Amino acid sequence: MKNLFLTLIQDSSDTAAELAKQVAQINGDMGMLWMLISGILVFLMQAGFTLVEAGMTRSKNVVNIAMKNALDIAVGSLVFWFVGYSLMYGTDVAGGFFHFGGFMFNQGPADLFFQTVFCATTATIVSGAIAGRTKYSTYIIFSIVLTAIIYPIAGGWEWNGGWLNNTEGIMPAEFIDFAGSSIVHAVGGWAALVAAFLVGPRLGKYTADGKAVSIPGHNKLLATLGVFILWFGWFGFNGGSQLAWGGDDAVGASMVVLVTNLAASAGALGALFISWIKYKKPNLDMTLNGALAGLVSITAGCGNMSEGGAIMAGLIGGIIVVFAMEFVEQKLKIDDAVGAFSVHGVAGAWGTLVIGLWGVNGDTGIGLFNGGGSDQFLAQLIGTLSYAVWAVGMSFIFLLILKKTIGLRVTEKEEIEGLDLSEHGALAYPGKRQREVED
Repeated sequence: MKNLFLTLIQDSSDTAAELAKQVAQINGDMGMLWMLISGILVFLMQAGFTLVEAGMTRSKNVVNIAMKNALDIAVGSLVFWFVGYSLMYGTDVAGGFFHFGGFMFNQGPADLFFQTVFCATTATIVSGAIAGRTKYSTYIIFSIVLTAIIYPIAGGWEWNGGWLNNTEGIMPAEFIDFAGSSIVHAVGGWAALVAAFLVGPRLGKYTADGKAVSIPGHNKLLATLGVFILWFGWFGFNGGSQLAWGGDDAVGASMVVLVTNLAASAGALGALFISWIKYKKPNLDMTLNGALAGLVSITAGCGNMSEGGAIMAGLIGGIIVVFAMEFVEQKLKIDDAVGAFSVHGVAGAWGTLVIGLWGVNGDTGIGLFNGGGSDQFLAQLIGTLSYAVWAVGMSFIFLLILKKTIGLRVTEKEEIEGLDLSEHGALAYPGKRQREVED
């Protein structure tokens, strides 16, 4: 009887172990599927960026916008596969500042694909800021540099256990950027600001006395559809960054998607009402950028934010972007054609810092305003500044070299004619000769 009892216990134990193994296998497979689906959603964001940039700029440059976005995903995919992924997720070779695992290194096709589409997003941010006056050939080179060097090296600082997570060094706490407010968006935003500064403003953007002149986009419907596609794709951008599915991971990913939507909604309303107060009418461009700013504002903290915290982060992000766009255009005299720096750079910095104000880890507050002390805020501040300095410095060096060698800007004649014809020999709207009045 005793032996029978022991046999039954052993069989039960073996069955439980086998069941646990099968559950783990299913969760692993579901996690891989979730990453693939999320990566496909992020891939779709390229279409959203194309529509936003095209709609918010002149019709004579639409083909050029489309060509740049097609380039970003094509070049980004190949370059990131060849070396970028290795620089981000390879072996630490310099104290958490630099990683390398050899060329064509990867840790699985699902992860490689998911990270690739993130990389392409960073490059696309620059495209809109310098629309309407930049050489396509120059843009190709900088897109390669951004996706092969600037973005991957910086990503490894956080997402590969780099120096920003080393609490035995200068970091008072581990830096948090769950899905890339700084790593993706602020890096792209700062690069966009530098590019817009070095390329210079579009013809007619500023009067002789320095007053900014509005150059409205040609199709607000395209821009609106683009924002909705980006909003939709962002559920994969943030939700997929859970990098797993099943059990607690399924709950976590669902929460990430929820707070992402709440922040976007709050950002849209924040920009809508502030622009209504400032300009006496509700402004569509500002509302759209407010929604995007809300999305960027929650991207770093989507895994460390309550519903209420997400709403406040998005709301403030939407308000900030209105003033940031005005400041860049009127005070800095930098012509950012679609407000890329304000949406991605400024809101990206805000979204990173806000974790240190009212972020949470489970049910525990980690921010200044919810009992977490100052350590997390200091860690977020160090990370935010580090990504800004890296992106500005590296972008300035490479773009200045390009400016002094092959040049950044098309000729005045080519700009007036439109980049569609001068750079690509095609029109976005066949049958209609696009001639826009230069104010």
